Amino acid sequence: MEVIKMKKPRIVILGAGYGGIMTTVKLQKMVGTNEVDITLVNKHDYHYQTTWLHENSAGTIHQDQTRIPIKDVVDFNKVNFVQDTVVSIDPKAQKVQLEDGELEYDYLVVALGFETATFGIKGLEEHAFNITNINNARLIRDHIEYNFARFNNEPGDREDLITIVIGGAGFTGIEFAGEIANRVPELCKEYDVDRDKVRIITVEAGPSALPGFDPELVEYAMNRLEAKGVEFMVGTPIKEATVDGVVVERDGQEEEIKTKNFIWAAGVKANSIVEQSGFEVNRGKVEVRDDLRAPDYDNVIVVGDCSLIMNEETGRPYPPTAQNAIQQSAVAAHNIKELARGGNDLQTYEFNNMGTVASLGHDDAMGVVFGDKKLFGWSASVMKKVIDNRYLLKLGGIGLLLKKGKFNIFH
Repeated sequence: MEVIKMKKPRIVILGAGYGGIMTTVKLQKMVGTNEVDITLVNKHDYHYQTTWLHENSAGTIHQDQTRIPIKDVVDFNKVNFVQDTVVSIDPKAQKVQLEDGELEYDYLVVALGFETATFGIKGLEEHAFNITNINNARLIRDHIEYNFARFNNEPGDREDLITIVIGGAGFTGIEFAGEIANRVPELCKEYDVDRDKVRIITVEAGPSALPGFDPELVEYAMNRLEAKGVEFMVGTPIKEATVDGVVVERDGQEEEIKTKNFIWAAGVKANSIVEQSGFEVNRGKVEVRDDLRAPDYDNVIVVGDCSLIMNEETGRPYPPTAQNAIQQSAVAAHNIKELARGGNDLQTYEFNNMGTVASLGHDDAMGVVFGDKKLFGWSASVMKKVIDNRYLLKLGGIGLLLKKGKFNIFH
């Protein structure tokens, strides 16, 4: 009697950011290799911690600590890894177009992350640096250092070389301000620059820094950063970025700040491939069902920055955080396994807000944990490192934690 071999369901996961890599790591433990074909697609052969990029950009930690080789956490006996760039998705034909080929799938996880939102500000794409990936972060670090090195070698008073302008006082902008404020004294010492001449200016269009944070925490953060020499321009929209600096609007008047170091940290949007691929979107993101599936496609799950989940209490979407993406991965992996097995025991996703801690340099932080407990200073910075280390433990166990973890708690 002839045995008919059933074709194994093909699962394709696009992107190895927080949502994609955690879904892959969880899924490889749940299913056997003879059951499904899993393919992970990512542009680089490493996963990187987006939430550490501000430290790489300031030069306070090396980028090698932030990136984790995919082979260290994904079992290549169970998962086929394709290093390539996604060009488009055709959900009707169940195909993914890559730069160097094409993949067909039965079940798809879209975890393509974010790209920079420029809000149509003139010159931003050409003249601003963005804290978006390892290569950008390295460039920012080297660029700032190069400008400090130039300062004493250029004729005239070139204070634009040692003026750092940060666009946006949200989470990333504040964390970068904290790191660069810690780094500047070292740069000044190294390149014989007078610290009093260096300016770090954080420009925010909104009425307050850190929108959505408790006012007491915002005040603490601003006071601590101002003590380290950070200037704040709140309620000050950026009108234009030029080769010489940025044009801002203050009290109805346009004003130019001359700088050769303009770092944009004020906005991200979902990867535009999602909208271009014909998924139903809300502000560029897929407003997923309770089980994280796309509204029109039962075999597509969307996680991380590409997904949108409304918070029923506030009527606003949950913020696109690493915490959210990591939590989604557990439901995504379970539901993909169920679908591939022909089951219908799908889990629903509910975001459990464990709190948020923002670092203000490696030795200071503030935030809210365990619902409503406010933390400030050293204890908050320890909590921040505990959160970072806990993720490494979840992703790759004790070995990865010991290799990449943050243990500088007492200095």
